[in-house]
Amino acid sequence: MLPPVKPMLAKAVTKVPTAEGMFYEPKWDGFRCIVFRDGDEVELGSRNERPLTRYFPEVVAAVKAALPERCVVDGEIVVPRGDRLHFEALLQRIHPAASRITLLAEQTPASFVAFDLLAVGDESLLEVPFAERQARLREVVTGTDSVHVTAITQDADTAQRWFQEFEGAGLDGVVAKPAELLYGPDQRLMTKVKHTRTADCVVAGFRWHKSGPVVGSLLLGLYDATGDLQHIGVAASFPMARRAELVEELAPYREEALDGHPWQDWANAQTVNGDNGEEHRMPGAQSRWNAGKDLSWVPLRPDLVVEIKYDQLEGRRLRHTGQFLRWRPDREPRSCTYDQLEVPVRYDLAEVLAG
Repeated sequence: MLPPVKPMLAKAVTKVPTAEGMFYEPKWDGFRCIVFRDGDEVELGSRNERPLTRYFPEVVAAVKAALPERCVVDGEIVVPRGDRLHFEALLQRIHPAASRITLLAEQTPASFVAFDLLAVGDESLLEVPFAERQARLREVVTGTDSVHVTAITQDADTAQRWFQEFEGAGLDGVVAKPAELLYGPDQRLMTKVKHTRTADCVVAGFRWHKSGPVVGSLLLGLYDATGDLQHIGVAASFPMARRAELVEELAPYREEALDGHPWQDWANAQTVNGDNGEEHRMPGAQSRWNAGKDLSWVPLRPDLVVEIKYDQLEGRRLRHTGQFLRWRPDREPRSCTYDQLEVPVRYDLAEVLAG
């Protein structure tokens, strides 16, 4: 089995499934990675088939010490920091400069969490049921401080407890796999349950869509304790017809929008350090994933409020793109603060990694 191999995917469901024979695992919040090892040769494959090998030299070294001489293992690259996973620190690891990669490998070392065995020696396990694959995974992987085998259970009540508790350690849900499941690359054969919440946010700008002069995404903000409007993320995924309608709807709010705008100094901003050493992406910052991507933005007077659906926070920002639900003309923008957001109860990441 040679790289690249596309990972098996999951379809979203609203509650933990309870079918007989189901296996449950925590849903790790990191970079999906299929590790290919042949002796001293290691390749870290990603979901988009772009190798992650050069960005995580410490993971390459770690899997040599923990995985069989010849194997293919599916899992997740994560960055533990304190008692939780830190996705923003993981994002920083994607950097073009070799010297920066070396420095970050020492400052924010990553770990690998294994959750499926696709091949070992000369044997492909793609056609082997998951129940056997996960058992053999535990037989061949040597756990270390940097390589872990995911926790697993067949008890639905335990899975439900994990869903509630593990979010406090930076995980974002539960994955369910039938015992008889064969491995299907690029197929949505597993199921995942993720947290869903709503929030009322200020719309303070938008970005154009890559296809033309229609709205691509709305820039969202919340007021912090000092009264500053902080950029927390975006809402997108509109039908194309709706994107065109939004251009006209937002036009009145573009007039003199930059005069006194709370983000007027961010027009050319890059990443800046925030509280507690965290880093925050500003609306005009360069994309880490695509250096050629246009992230310029159009300011709007911060008078509009929108209700969005989201799954979780990463620091003070949305972890993923928010989903537009409705306009909230009954809400005052100044009432949109961080106080409305649910903060998960803290949970010790070490206990999760211990399985």
